[in-house]
Amino acid sequence: MRQLVDHASLVPPARMRLAPYDTMVGPVTHLAEERRRLAELSYEGFSVRQLGATIGGIVSGVDLTKDMSDETVAELRRCLLDFKVLFFRDQPLTAAEHVAFARRFGDLEIHPFIPANTDEPSLVRFEKEATVGGFENVWHSDVAWRAIPSAAAVLHAIEVPAIGGDTAFCDMYAAYEGLSDEMKERIDGLEAVNDFTKAFGHTLDDDAKAAMHEQYPPAIHPVVRTHGETGRRLLYVNRAFTESIVGLDPEESTALIDRLCAESDVPEYQCRFAWEADSVAFWDNRAVQHFALSDYWPERRVMERASIVGERPA
Repeated sequence: MRQLVDHASLVPPARMRLAPYDTMVGPVTHLAEERRRLAELSYEGFSVRQLGATIGGIVSGVDLTKDMSDETVAELRRCLLDFKVLFFRDQPLTAAEHVAFARRFGDLEIHPFIPANTDEPSLVRFEKEATVGGFENVWHSDVAWRAIPSAAAVLHAIEVPAIGGDTAFCDMYAAYEGLSDEMKERIDGLEAVNDFTKAFGHTLDDDAKAAMHEQYPPAIHPVVRTHGETGRRLLYVNRAFTESIVGLDPEESTALIDRLCAESDVPEYQCRFAWEADSVAFWDNRAVQHFALSDYWPERRVMERASIVGERPA
């Protein structure tokens, strides 16, 4: 017979620094409450299998190729806010169906740098093969360089390699909550400059870069963002787009960004999804960062993404 545990009476074991390094070891106990909460959730019209401790749900019972009721859309929105990223198998979406599903959750963005599906301008197309490698293998939140970044994204796998090409996702609520009280106090109220140059500047000459900066000037966002729907706080910096922290000298700024971004590397905050053709990932771009593994070269990987317009980070 399974023995019931009185969680309220437990004293969590402390994580320890593996001196002389900054590496921490030991159980990540602050995940326990959210892990238990997710395990107890249920939804009308579909089921969800929990993937990571606090992030990732594999959804069964929903056909994304069909029009769905407002009630199902509302349940999926609630589920997305809970699990941060949802995964669906066997969803042979056409481009039009992909766009139609994403539009149920808001207006769609047009990306100014990445080529689109020729029939649907709001679908960004990632087509990688031997001559076009994948460079998205860095933790990032999509278009953090925009004044108003994406709220969410829907990514459809069209063609995937037999081995490799997974995508990992990180719970940035958990990353923030795992910081020490001293670090939380240090970064409270700080703002960061976010810019497209590191990721996309190499594709532009000086005139084109200047023109794009006129249209998309560097965006100032809080280092710690409050989610507009859940009200929870999360880390909102990444190495791909965050250039500097306002008010700090360059050396201190770089060191602090790097220290905070290292929280995304904690495996306990992550889930990892192995793609199959016609799989779909739907993530809350405010709450998570993602990392597209680039381990399949020279094989071919083709994905399309629709991104939903969000709100100004606060």
